[in-house]
Amino acid sequence: MLRGGLFLAALACLAAPADSRIVAAAYEGPTARYPHGVLGDAIEHETLVVTLADGRRLSVTHPPPLVFEDTAPRLADLDGDGAPEVIVVEAHERRGARLAVWGLRAGRLEQRAASPFIGTRFRWLAPAGAGDLDGDGFAEIAWVDRPHLAKTLRVWRYLPEGPRLEPVADLAGVTNHRIGETDIAGGLRDCGAGPEIVLADAGWGRLLAVRLAAGRLTARDIGPHAGRPGFAAALACAGP
Repeated sequence: MLRGGLFLAALACLAAPADSRIVAAAYEGPTARYPHGVLGDAIEHETLVVTLADGRRLSVTHPPPLVFEDTAPRLADLDGDGAPEVIVVEAHERRGARLAVWGLRAGRLEQRAASPFIGTRFRWLAPAGAGDLDGDGFAEIAWVDRPHLAKTLRVWRYLPEGPRLEPVADLAGVTNHRIGETDIAGGLRDCGAGPEIVLADAGWGRLLAVRLAAGRLTARDIGPHAGRPGFAAALACAGP
């Protein structure tokens, strides 16, 4: 997913009022006050802006110590009401990154749930996909925790009660980003046998398809890493 792009994962659900649905999201308010530079420059963003189906725009701005340290917001219907939530990466100047979910409540944009911060400044995470990954009727969110260091895939379930995120499973030895890249590699695919997360192995030698089942993540080799074209082919199911 390119910086500035979006991805969308929808669940079968009850309809929400059409004019109040979020149809797009973007970051605004560039800032250099968190100079991590993991995405190729020292600029992150202070403001999340969403556009509703009726054309209205709503926004929220983080004061210090928070920024949005991300390629782009992602839309996904996590609670099954027919209207997407917004998945973002936020970073704290002392505690590093966390994954957060934003949505609408009573016409206002608010944070619905978030993972813990990684805990150390200049530590990041890279989203990998969102949807019902194991067929249990609940949406999960997948991300690679510290894709340059820990290289660990984490899957957390979004529970509408609360709402809240709860951990489901981890898998070490994978990655989806290298320092300085402006995009995040891989993502979610379904080639007819259920959703899989496409990632690289920790050494960037092989591509992997990772599946969640019975609370466990398992990876299978789907071929050599061949740059972004290889990821694109894998996501299009043009391979194993």
